[in-house]
Amino acid sequence: MAKATILVVEDEEDIRELLKYNLEKEGFQVVAVATGEAALPAVRDHLPDLLLLDLMLPGIDGLEVCRKIRGEAQVRHLPIIMLTAKGEEADIVTGLEL
Repeated sequence: MAKATILVVEDEEDIRELLKYNLEKEGFQVVAVATGEAALPAVRDHLPDLLLLDLMLPGIDGLEVCRKIRGEAQVRHLPIIMLTAKGEEADIVTGLEL
């Protein structure tokens, strides 16, 4: 059976590498990128089984990455887990709506 692929989008290198290390240790194939700009082509190229998406990214933020993914027929079904330090009710509602 093929390993499930997880795309990790996290701008902080230490967190990105920690997530990658632990997910690979559990048997997942991991693709890790640091920006929203890099996330969009990575989603199309790798067609991951899951996206771990930091919301507070430089440039294109995680919410915009999510909007763009949901707008593309080929990848709109992709499950997304949002990683964020944001905890305000408005942020939670926006994330769930996307």
